[in-house]
Amino acid sequence: MRLFEYVNQGGTIMYLLVLINIVGISLLLWRLFVILEFRKNKDKLSQEIVDAFKTTGATKDNGNALGILKDSISGHVHKLEFGLNTIKIIASISPLLGLLGTVIGILSAFRVIASEGLSNPSLFAGGISMALITTVGGLIVAIPHYIGYNYLVGLLDDMEVDLEDKIIPQVFGK
Repeated sequence: MRLFEYVNQGGTIMYLLVLINIVGISLLLWRLFVILEFRKNKDKLSQEIVDAFKTTGATKDNGNALGILKDSISGHVHKLEFGLNTIKIIASISPLLGLLGTVIGILSAFRVIASEGLSNPSLFAGGISMALITTVGGLIVAIPHYIGYNYLVGLLDDMEVDLEDKIIPQVFGK
């Protein structure tokens, strides 16, 4: 069977899964390119943060200054997290949508059995087919989104630590 036939057999749930998959993959790729571009310009950003921090003159109290500096770094990294919650939501709801399609397909199969009996198994096979296809579709959408989300969050965490390791010694001379 071809892909379009699978999607068509899965019904509305599969069309919804295809739509959110397109949105999610687009977001994943966009955020990946943005984060990698940010990583290339990390030295420039770290110098901007150091310069901005030094102009405020907040280095009198080292404990307070360190907190302000870490908050500034965290704020810059937080801007890069835009869209990650959407990816996480897609990864979370895709298996649930697949399960919904499973329940709808099984329900459809039982309705056919109730009205037609078991004399012709091909009549209720469509419902079972829909159930299996939507289950697989939900998992196919969810797995790459889970992996991509965790990868991007890991990249951002590493970048935040790298920025702190680079900036704090410049400011406090440690």
